[in-house]
Amino acid sequence: MPTAPLSSRPLWAKIVRFILPVLVLLVAGYVAWYLATHRPQAQTRPPAKPPVVNVQVLPLVSQAYQVNINSFGTIQPRSQGALVSQVSGSITKVSPNFVVGGFFEQDEVLIEVDNRDYLAALQIAEAALIQARLELTQEQAKVEQAKRDWQRLGKGKPTELVLRKPQLAAAQANVASAKARLAQAQLDLERTQIKAPYAGRLLTKQVDLGQFVGAGASLADIYAVDYVEVRLPLNEQQQALVSLPELFRQQKSSPERPQISISAQFGRNSYSWQGEIERTEGALDANSRQLYAIARIDDPYGRQNQDKPPLKIGQFVDAQIQGKSLEQVMVLPRNAVYQGNQVIVFQDGVLQRKTVAVIWADSDSFIVDGGLSEGDLLVTTPLGNIVSGTRAKLAEEQP
Repeated sequence: MPTAPLSSRPLWAKIVRFILPVLVLLVAGYVAWYLATHRPQAQTRPPAKPPVVNVQVLPLVSQAYQVNINSFGTIQPRSQGALVSQVSGSITKVSPNFVVGGFFEQDEVLIEVDNRDYLAALQIAEAALIQARLELTQEQAKVEQAKRDWQRLGKGKPTELVLRKPQLAAAQANVASAKARLAQAQLDLERTQIKAPYAGRLLTKQVDLGQFVGAGASLADIYAVDYVEVRLPLNEQQQALVSLPELFRQQKSSPERPQISISAQFGRNSYSWQGEIERTEGALDANSRQLYAIARIDDPYGRQNQDKPPLKIGQFVDAQIQGKSLEQVMVLPRNAVYQGNQVIVFQDGVLQRKTVAVIWADSDSFIVDGGLSEGDLLVTTPLGNIVSGTRAKLAEEQP
């Protein structure tokens, strides 16, 4: 069907055709304006406040501190050696104490060697001395007679041979030689009784009753028991904090000897002995670069120690040495020190990390003499890697 011409359309159709695009433009413009003026706004939150850490603190005060140094070592005899026979012969008697582990006193007869040959040698030496003295007496009489004869018959100065001076000197030498042989015979006879050189204990024995021994033969190994020694290693820091009894040439006064406590474990029980540092060795150990101090424990097997097990040679022991007394230092608990020399203090509501000068540390504390002031509040709460400036408040103040 053919479209009607524009002139034949009604008026309202013409109006709608022209108004409709205008309305679309108006609506689109309004929508654009609305979206532009009513876009959503992003809501910003205020910055988060840094957390406040609750800490416990310890007010610091200067005080005196007694240093006690821990070391270790093994029990050693102060003297140990071989008991040697100086004569030869068969062993005719042994002491009841001549057994491994047996105790003996100084000059106690431990072994007796057959002395009959030495008794005979002594009698021969005595007889030889008597004969030599007789010959000396005779020669002295001949000398006096020669002097009288020369005064009666001779002229001028007599010679020594005329006065028999060489013969007299030979007779005197024979007497001296006879005396020496007698003294040697007496000494050999005394040596048939082998005596202990000191109060000690038998470590090992090599001979027994009836056995023949030669001169110079080793009979037993013995060691002294009047006191024992412990060799204790000390590093440079420990050496600086103990008054070691260092010796110097021509030193007249006795050096100070630090007290020491030796402890050893026997089963479930621990026992201790008291002693002192007697001396130090003259050189540092080539491997460890440590100095060894020698501690002395008197009479470890005496009556005063009967309530303890006897110390054994070669036994491992722990030692605590009394060191110097430090003045005006601060004692910090170990859990308040980080990385060996870092601490945290509470100051004006924030935490501050500080470096301290540590001069000593034991199993419970660090001892410092620099980096902190008296009255500082040391944080004892474990904090780990906290940074300086962190806000904090006191949870509790420790006494």
